[in-house]
Amino acid sequence: MNLVLRIAFWIAFSAYGVLLSPAQTQRQPQRSSDGLSGYISMTVPAPPDEYGYGVSLYSSAWPLLAQPLRGFQIGLASIWIIPDNRDFNEPLLPKGTVARDNWPERGPSYRDVFETIEGGLGFWASTRYGSVTAKFRMNGTANGYNQEVSSPGWGFGETRPLPPEQMGIAQLSNRLLVPPDGLTFDKGTCGELFGYAWMVLPLVKAKEQTAGLAIPTGNQCWTLFLNAKNFKGPVAFYTPATWSRVSRNYPPAVGRGLDTKRGLVAGGAIEVNTVPRMLSEDKHGAVFTKIPELQFPADNKGRTVLIHRLTHYSKEAVYRQVEAWMNGGPAASSRFDDHGARVAQVKAQPLSLRQGPDHSPIRGLDDWLGTTTVGTDTFALQWKPSALTPWTSTFQRARFPQYFKQEGKEFMAVASGAVPDESGLRQASFDPSNKGQVYSSPERGDSVWWRPGPKAGPYTAKLADGSEVTYYWYRFVDQPALQSADLSEADKDRLQAVVENIHRAWTIDKEYLPPPTMGTIAKLDPGLIVKPPRGMEVGYVPVVTRQTDAKS
Repeated sequence: MNLVLRIAFWIAFSAYGVLLSPAQTQRQPQRSSDGLSGYISMTVPAPPDEYGYGVSLYSSAWPLLAQPLRGFQIGLASIWIIPDNRDFNEPLLPKGTVARDNWPERGPSYRDVFETIEGGLGFWASTRYGSVTAKFRMNGTANGYNQEVSSPGWGFGETRPLPPEQMGIAQLSNRLLVPPDGLTFDKGTCGELFGYAWMVLPLVKAKEQTAGLAIPTGNQCWTLFLNAKNFKGPVAFYTPATWSRVSRNYPPAVGRGLDTKRGLVAGGAIEVNTVPRMLSEDKHGAVFTKIPELQFPADNKGRTVLIHRLTHYSKEAVYRQVEAWMNGGPAASSRFDDHGARVAQVKAQPLSLRQGPDHSPIRGLDDWLGTTTVGTDTFALQWKPSALTPWTSTFQRARFPQYFKQEGKEFMAVASGAVPDESGLRQASFDPSNKGQVYSSPERGDSVWWRPGPKAGPYTAKLADGSEVTYYWYRFVDQPALQSADLSEADKDRLQAVVENIHRAWTIDKEYLPPPTMGTIAKLDPGLIVKPPRGMEVGYVPVVTRQTDAKS
């Protein structure tokens, strides 16, 4: 082969190689955790004072991602409950708490971060067993985010159980397991409505002294009720002492917690916390970014229901009936009394989403979606037809913008076709979630898990997220979370009798929350539903002591 032919062959072969391997000319995208942050939110008017003793809502459950990803956290539409301290302007938190030491913008009272019940449906970076469908957690903080409580025995995403003095949630249901990694849903859940309520019940008596100190503790037990296709009724409650602990060495907080104050709910939101992103440039230096594909179920009108029928309750809804029941009256009806209910009128807020370390505003989202209301009681997203494709027999698939172009101090949402090949973004993929660490309580020893200890077990159950939970049956007042709840033996005897009445009368097939006026009800993971052993049908509860990979 002469030199001319050899050069021509080399040129052709090189060009052919480029065509076969375009990745050789592509840039390597940079990875970070600041792909998306902010809120998709609504507001509601504050109800009259007598309506701060419970709140319920329906929230849609669906697979936001096609597969679980590492470092991803978005809470689906939910609410925050805080004690109503709007008339108090002194610092509610002492120095040394996370909120007071790090969030001066919340001062001077820190009332919004003093104590909260939040959680709800979502996907969290701390999830140990990734699930395609959202999970449900009952997260809350009683001391300015020094600690967070999420289940009977565990904190928010922590694999080691909480110390006894930090536990705050007591297992109430004798038919539903509460795993530390969150409640799972039936496989295939997509767009169904999951109903839940936090209702104040007077399950314990108020105290003038707390732990031997001249600090009062109220009687308000904020109790979680669920409305799913295969489970209805109460699940667990926060013990009143959980809320009064912060005041034991800090007088300004005395009488200001959720054990005594009514709860304030001002709205609801999807909270976007941590979303991975990739960043790259084209050959001209223009910056483009990519986030994971986020998918939403949309009805035949292109709407995704986020929150439906947020309802405030007075003590007339259930509190008064339970109070009379505990004093020897007839069994309280399971159904919340409509006379004590007030459905909130919702107001959709504009999208408030940002990207990057400087929280740069994102523009152009209105070419894909916007917030809206359906009637007066439903908060939703309205999608443009171009964002919709077929999905299930009931819902279309709506896709949130995945690509963005930096324009000055803002990012503009763009279609995938606007992203140049040399950026390498369209071919790049995000890291799948890791297999989970084990949640484990002390196996034996002198701890609240074994003194007084369980009466039966261990039992195991496999869940839809690929995990396996181990649980034991405890006499209700013997469960770990009640051993540091400032209850005397007389208090425990009284509470045990109350719970036995609840187990007899409030079964999982009765109605509690008002039903939704649209959609269908979601189904919990059947693996969560259990049946008490013979002789333990009343007065005993299943407490999860371990969660691990079902294959290990």
